[in-house]
Amino acid sequence: MTKYIFVTGGVLSSLGKGITAASVGTLLKHSGKNVGMLKIDPYINVDPGTMSPLEHGEVFVTKDGAETDLDIGNYERFLDMSYLKTSNFTTGQVYSSVIERERAGGYLGQTIQVVPHIVGEIVDRIKQAGESHDILVVELGGTVGDIEGLPYMEAIRQMKHDDEVSGTFFIHVTLVPFIKAAGELKSKPTQHSVQELRRIGITPQMIIARSEIALPKTFKKKLALSCDIAQDSVIDALDAASIYAVPMSFLQQNILSPISKELDLGELNPDMNEWDSLVKKIVSPQKRITIGFVGKYLELKESYKSLTEALIHAGAHLDTRVEICWVDSEEIEVRGSQELLCDCDAVLVAGGFGSRGVEGKIKAIEYARVNKVIYLGICLGMQLTLVEYARNVLGLEDANSVEFDENTTNPMVYLIDNFINQSGSTELRTHESPMGGTLRLGEYPCETKKGSHLADAYKNKEIIYERHRHRYEANPAYREALEKAGMVVTGESHGLIETVEILEHPWFLGVQFHPEFTSRLQTPNPVILAFVEATLNNVES
Repeated sequence: MTKYIFVTGGVLSSLGKGITAASVGTLLKHSGKNVGMLKIDPYINVDPGTMSPLEHGEVFVTKDGAETDLDIGNYERFLDMSYLKTSNFTTGQVYSSVIERERAGGYLGQTIQVVPHIVGEIVDRIKQAGESHDILVVELGGTVGDIEGLPYMEAIRQMKHDDEVSGTFFIHVTLVPFIKAAGELKSKPTQHSVQELRRIGITPQMIIARSEIALPKTFKKKLALSCDIAQDSVIDALDAASIYAVPMSFLQQNILSPISKELDLGELNPDMNEWDSLVKKIVSPQKRITIGFVGKYLELKESYKSLTEALIHAGAHLDTRVEICWVDSEEIEVRGSQELLCDCDAVLVAGGFGSRGVEGKIKAIEYARVNKVIYLGICLGMQLTLVEYARNVLGLEDANSVEFDENTTNPMVYLIDNFINQSGSTELRTHESPMGGTLRLGEYPCETKKGSHLADAYKNKEIIYERHRHRYEANPAYREALEKAGMVVTGESHGLIETVEILEHPWFLGVQFHPEFTSRLQTPNPVILAFVEATLNNVES
């Protein structure tokens, strides 16, 4: 039977529950355990797919096409595993399932209540996520005391006494503020947070103390006594030079000892040598390059979390610090590409939805093409690569995507009305279709063209698999004209154009898929790695 580790947060949000959960999972995985991960989001949205990146950060896409919380990305990047849609669920999904079952007569006329029906659905979903794993690490979004989180607290409380559960362990991530004027660390916020948990019926067995300074032994002892836990179960969580250094910090504090003792896991000796070596290259690399990152959600850098992390992974494997020069595409429209990108060693145009900032992205692409600057365009960045080439090389002045101009006479990017989705079913997609239900989502195969930068990146694999999140596709009607002019299609998926390259350019690649979704610290994505390596080689030469 599966054992469960529950990670809750107190005092305030953004303390690092996701990194804590991922770090604990990583150490257990490197100890030889089969570890599953689950993020529970108490918000009522069915999924984060239609939420603004500025509201909630990046939407992460799983292998099986689920739009999930960005913490699932952290789990995959840390544990070097692909998780599925069962690794994330929301209040919206829980209530939708219960209501749908009730309307179909599944509850035989019962009065539907939070307890036992909603809580029961939550428990069932947690157990489903735990199937086939030795241990499931569960991160509960929000903080203790949130109204929307109460059913989840009740669910994990009940699981302590569940005969189908082999064991439970509760980790509480909390703030230990340092009051500079008084020169003191304060334990009261943590005490109150733990008291709230205990009032609900949950006693945490470990405190992860987020603090600006290391906790003295005397303070740890005080905190342990007041929270009714063992002193070796108070773990420091200071700001780290890299999030990937957190597992090493936890390991140095013997975090696995109390977990193993409580869950009867035996002796745990994780092999973290390769991990430690990569972290050292992230913190103190030998080389350095600057990437001009052109996007339009720059107010919240978490909007591009997977992509920025993928650049870090590639840099670690090349012993290179990848500095990001953030460039707002709307700013390019005002000031021009030359002024904003002239100090960059390469240009990366990221994905996005909507027309805002699109012309600025097109100008950035033109700058990279004309000036022979190393270039990578992802998703919308690839689509706009086609638009820019059509306008400025083929001479099709009104070339555009129908996403931005339905009346263009040269639709370089268009909407396929009858699309074959990941499961093989035909899906009708129109301009009026709900945004959240008409995306091409999840993993699809891509055939690579021999001799291309794409094929080189993947060590000449004929078929590769990458994840998608988009509605619009490159229009194959223009393929012949593009290839005659020097832009070659180097990747295809079931007849759809997946990647394009420019032959008369040092390294210029546009990909329809999102390579960042499959990049991990120990196994960087081949496209991102090749992009960074091409930039580094260009700088060094």
